[in-house]
Amino acid sequence: MNNLIWLLRASKWARHPPSAKMVRLVLAIIAAAIALIALEKLGWWPDWARVENGRGVRLPR
Repeated sequence: MNNLIWLLRASKWARHPPSAKMVRLVLAIIAAAIALIALEKLGWWPDWARVENGRGVRLPR
């Protein structure tokens, strides 16, 4: 049944495609995410933005 939902969504997009502005927005978000991943993998990510390994802070009950 999930395939039918995706088929209906695809037919809706074929009849009413997204605007060029929306496509540019989505591509900009994807490019920003790829840039952040590249910065982290190359080791250029600042130390203050790194997450420490280990458990997080436990809140008292």
